[in-house]
Amino acid sequence: MSHSPLAKLFMAGMLSAPLLLASPIAQAEEMLRATGDLGLIIERATGSILIVETTNRTTLKRVEGLGDVSHASAVYSRDERYAYIFGRDGGLTKIDMLKGEIVKRVVQGGNSIGGAISDDGKLIAVSNYEPGGVKVFDADSLELIADIPATFGKDKVLSKTVGLVDLPGRKFVFTLWDAGETWVADFSKGNKPDIQKIPNIGEYPYDALVTGDGRHYIAGLFGEDGLTHIDLWATELKAERILKGYGKGEQKLPVYKMPHLEGWAKASGQFVLPAIGRHEILLMDGNSFTETDRIEVYGQPVFAMARPDGRQIWVNFAPPKNDTIQVIDLPSRKVIKTLKPGPAVLHMEFTPRGHEVWMSVRGADEVQVYDTQTLEKVKTMPAKKPSGIFFTARAHKIGL
Repeated sequence: MSHSPLAKLFMAGMLSAPLLLASPIAQAEEMLRATGDLGLIIERATGSILIVETTNRTTLKRVEGLGDVSHASAVYSRDERYAYIFGRDGGLTKIDMLKGEIVKRVVQGGNSIGGAISDDGKLIAVSNYEPGGVKVFDADSLELIADIPATFGKDKVLSKTVGLVDLPGRKFVFTLWDAGETWVADFSKGNKPDIQKIPNIGEYPYDALVTGDGRHYIAGLFGEDGLTHIDLWATELKAERILKGYGKGEQKLPVYKMPHLEGWAKASGQFVLPAIGRHEILLMDGNSFTETDRIEVYGQPVFAMARPDGRQIWVNFAPPKNDTIQVIDLPSRKVIKTLKPGPAVLHMEFTPRGHEVWMSVRGADEVQVYDTQTLEKVKTMPAKKPSGIFFTARAHKIGL
C-alpha cells in the first residue's frame, strides 16, 4: 500500500514523538542528585568551600565568597539541602548544596566560634566571641529572631561563648568562657527564649560536648585540672566536677593547641577524651564519669574521634607533631597504626557508616581518604589549605 507524502510525514512524526518526549525526561533524570553522600570541605585561606560527594570521592564545585573561614564550622538542614557556615569574621552563610551556590550571607558579629541548628530545623544559633553572646536566626530567611547577650556580674560584662550545641525540644545550650556559667536557651514556647543559668561551671571553660541522646553536657576547663558535667535530664540542673585532678602530681606541659571536645568519642560505654597538655587519651566510664584508663599517644591530642561503630579511635595532634595520625583499637586499648599523612593534619570526618575517613592535610593542600579496615590511603584530592570536613549525615545527629 502506498502512502501520500503527507501521510508519510505524519507517520514519521508519530514514530519520533516518543523519542522527543523522552529526551527532556532523560535529561532531568541525569540532573537529579540526592544529598545523602554530599559534604563540604573548608578552604581556610581562600574563603571558599568545596562541595564533594563521598560515593565516588569527587569534588563537584568550589563556592567562594565566604569571608574568613580560618576557624569555620557547619551544620545542615534536616533535608540536607542547605549548609550553614559559621565564619571567624562573624559571617553566617547559607549554602545550597545541590546548586552549589550561596543563598544568603549575613555578618552578625565580630568573631564567631560555631553554631547549631534546632531539632525542628527552623532556628540557627551562632556563638560569638565578639561582642559576646548568642544570636538566633530564622533558618529560611536568616532574619534575626533573638539576641542573647552573655552578660554577667554586677557590671554586666559581656563574655565569650563556647560549646554551643542543640538539645531536643527546640533548645540550645552554651557556656560562658569568662563567667564560668552554662546557659540553656529554651525556644519551645516561641521566639522569645526562656534562659536557665547554671553557675560554677569552672574556670575558663573552653569547649563542650553533648551526648547523642541530648542528656549529658560536658565542658572542658582550661583554668582547672578537670571537666564539668551537667545531667540535662535532672529536675534541678547543676554543675558537677569530673576527672578532677587527672594531671595532679605530674609535670605540667605547655599547651600548643587546645583540644576539641566536639571531636569526642563515646564507644562501648566509654568516653574517649583528649587530655589538655598531655600525650594521653583519657577513658571515662559513661555511667559513673570516673576515669577507667589512659592511653599514651604520640603527642598532644586535638581530636579523638570514634569510627561510627566505636571499634577504632582516630587521633590527630597539636604542633609540632601535627603531621601524624594514630589509630587506636578500643577493645585492646592499643595503638595499632601510626600514619604520616603530611604537614598540618587539621580535621577528620568519617563516612556515615565508617568505611572510610577523610582528613584535611593543610600543609600539602590536599584531602586524603583512608580505608578504615585496611588503614591504607585510597584517594588524594586537591584542596586549598583545607581544614574542617563536614558530611551531610550530621543533619540527623544531636550536637553536630
